[in-house]
Amino acid sequence: MIEVTRLNGNPMTVNSDLIKIVEASPDTMLTLIQGEKLIVRESRGEIVDKVLEYRARLLATVAERTQSPDSLHRLVAMTSLNLDSGGSCAQSSDTKKSVPMLSPNAPAIGGHERFGNG
Repeated sequence: MIEVTRLNGNPMTVNSDLIKIVEASPDTMLTLIQGEKLIVRESRGEIVDKVLEYRARLLATVAERTQSPDSLHRLVAMTSLNLDSGGSCAQSSDTKKSVPMLSPNAPAIGGHERFGNG
């Protein structure tokens, strides 16, 4: 969950997993996966930073509670981050910060493919 500000100044908390598109036109518009559109004061880069910070905190909390490094590796694989790639990163043009790349070829866990029961 990330906190954003409506144009009228009211704060709002948004489930960042539901954000499909963030665009600036010139106001920043969030399009959620169900099609709802929200206009916020934060820039596109600020939204990206907030989502990355939230996900980093979430993964750090999971890492703290994980019993063994093997379990942590399995959890990271389930989130599609590829630890074996040497930490491939891309740069966000808005923020000039490194953004971890997601791997579509993450290993299957427990005999299940990444999407579906295959």
